[in-house]
Amino acid sequence: MGIFARLSDLLKSNVNDLIDRAEDPEKMVKQVIIDMQTELTKATQNYGKAKASERLAEKKYLEAEKISADWEAKAKQALAKGDQELAKQALARKVKADEDVSNYKEMYESISDQTEAIGDQVEVLKSKLEEAKSRQAMLIARSQMADTKKNLAKASGSFDGNSSFEKFQRMEEKIERKEAEADAFSEIAGDALSGGSGDDLKDSFAKLESDAKVDAELQRLMAEMNGGAASQDAE
Repeated sequence: MGIFARLSDLLKSNVNDLIDRAEDPEKMVKQVIIDMQTELTKATQNYGKAKASERLAEKKYLEAEKISADWEAKAKQALAKGDQELAKQALARKVKADEDVSNYKEMYESISDQTEAIGDQVEVLKSKLEEAKSRQAMLIARSQMADTKKNLAKASGSFDGNSSFEKFQRMEEKIERKEAEADAFSEIAGDALSGGSGDDLKDSFAKLESDAKVDAELQRLMAEMNGGAASQDAE
């Protein structure tokens, strides 16, 4: 059974272990199927040879049985004619034929058992090959998903959360400063567009009010001074 050493390895191997050890699981899965297909072809060829050997052994066995039966018939014919010596010679040939029958029978049964075992292995390999083919797409998809998860895990592991968040805060502060500058420029631009008419008007009313106060103070002082001068004249 040495010719089935590789076949036995394939049937007993754990496909998942093979994939774990492979650098490229997808290629490994495809290669396993190719190997199994090759072994199935070889096993089928060997099974055919075994069947041929089985048929040949069976033919030899049946021929030996026929020869034994023929010599027995000849011995009976000789005895029927009263020739015991000739009958003994025929029976001697029959004994030799019976030995061949025994040997060919044993060989035939041994080859038959081996052929049956090879046939069973061929059927098992066919079943395993069909199962592998049906699972090929699923295994490749799982391999690709595992690669994706692994790459994402690596990316997450190399991500410095604190450093990145500090950069984010600095960027936010920079944007806030830009927004404040934009608001200031917008306010200045709005004042320039309005021409300052509102502020000039306020200034004018403020000046009128100030002038009125100044005039009132002037009249008070003049009145006080005039009043003081009048008192001196009366004296």
